[in-house]
Amino acid sequence: MSYELRVNNTSGVSVPSINGKGLLNTEKPEKPFGDVLKESITEVNRLQGEADNAAKDLALGRAENIHDVMIAMEKASVSFRMMMQVRNKIIEAYQEVMRMQV
Repeated sequence: MSYELRVNNTSGVSVPSINGKGLLNTEKPEKPFGDVLKESITEVNRLQGEADNAAKDLALGRAENIHDVMIAMEKASVSFRMMMQVRNKIIEAYQEVMRMQV
């Protein structure tokens, strides 16, 4: 079984590119990385809240379709797992930088 992971919103992240003269393009990104990270965490939190509300509605008999509840719970689960993997990569990068000798 294979899974495909797509990142839809990367508008705030810029990747350095080489301009026509062979020099590195050092333009400022549209948004700082910290802001993009905060927005992503806020989105994960929103999805968790939606999943909680859907589960409560199901338990109280207000949900008409169990499929929608399961989809909301899976969205929250996948987004949380992805956030944790990003966190792990950030920690690994920090540890690698700290191991560098100056």
